[in-house]
Amino acid sequence: MTIPATMKAMVLTGHGDLDKYEWHEDWPVPQPGPMEVLIRVGACGLNNTDVNTRTGWYSKAVDEATTGGAHSELDDEDSTWGGAPLTFPRIQGADAVGTVVAVGDSADTSLIGKRVIVAGWLRDWDDPMNRDKAGYFGSECDGGFAEYTTADMQGIAPIESDLSDAELATFSCSYVTAEGMLDRAQVDGGDTVLIPGASGGVGGALIQLSKLRGARVIAMASEAKHRDVAELGPDRILPRSPENLRSALKGEKITVVADVVGGAMWPRLIDMLARGGRYTCSGAIAGPMVEFDLRTFYLRDLTFTGSTVNTPQNFFDVVKYIENGQIRPALAATYPLAELKEAQQAFIDKSHTGNIVVIP
Repeated sequence: MTIPATMKAMVLTGHGDLDKYEWHEDWPVPQPGPMEVLIRVGACGLNNTDVNTRTGWYSKAVDEATTGGAHSELDDEDSTWGGAPLTFPRIQGADAVGTVVAVGDSADTSLIGKRVIVAGWLRDWDDPMNRDKAGYFGSECDGGFAEYTTADMQGIAPIESDLSDAELATFSCSYVTAEGMLDRAQVDGGDTVLIPGASGGVGGALIQLSKLRGARVIAMASEAKHRDVAELGPDRILPRSPENLRSALKGEKITVVADVVGGAMWPRLIDMLARGGRYTCSGAIAGPMVEFDLRTFYLRDLTFTGSTVNTPQNFFDVVKYIENGQIRPALAATYPLAELKEAQQAFIDKSHTGNIVVIP
């Protein structure tokens, strides 16, 4: 096919509110490097990383919950997930799915024409497990909020599936994040996993992937979203913030809390963990500052794991689960790429259960 010289793209011009996005219809189409492929984007999912990076929420100067709005206190020097400055202009979008249309001089030409999912993590493929060398697609490089994007050929996976591009674009960030969390916590069939924020993209992924490992799953979500959450297969569903969580659990022995919420309820979640239990975390959308009683931590022999940079295997395992039909997409809504601002506002407002995807 003929590759155009320009493309449509939503470009982030700086940290702040949604007005920092600019729509362009003549943005240069990127050129693949020697080991890269050029992808015509079919769909790209939204996630909290897009919101937090835009607003600079990752900066240690910010101590409030994820709101989606600009922060009055922000240090641009540590405003990304990795604690480094972000280069503008930037095309965000980590969850890109599309078709390879060209490759770099040293890349595999057999990839041309294949539908692929992009892995979120950028790696030094000579040292792929080194977290200090990791970056994120749509943060440290341009991502999928455009008609075309480039990616390292080792950081993509061809996908054989009857699912649409929009459905496939719900998996990479949410499900690989969830798989990494469960991997770090070593969840298996003997566990009972408590999942706050279960109606979100990562929460829904945690339900399915925990069940795939044979665990018992207790989900927490607002009651208006219980029907949607129930379709993902948890064993029980509780309100988002029960007045008495211990009473609501009715004697359940919680061995793992898998959390992306944090906030004021955090101490109650930790109190529910059985002796020897594990807490795994990959987010703090309700607030990063929590009350932590060290006595609960050490007297109950608890293990805490943070989970950000996942392994390449986590990504390829999720791709395998998709192809085997072992997990299902939780696609909430699609928007045209030109309406990214409206899509992200709906994501921030939690207007939908599951994932929101934009279509170039």
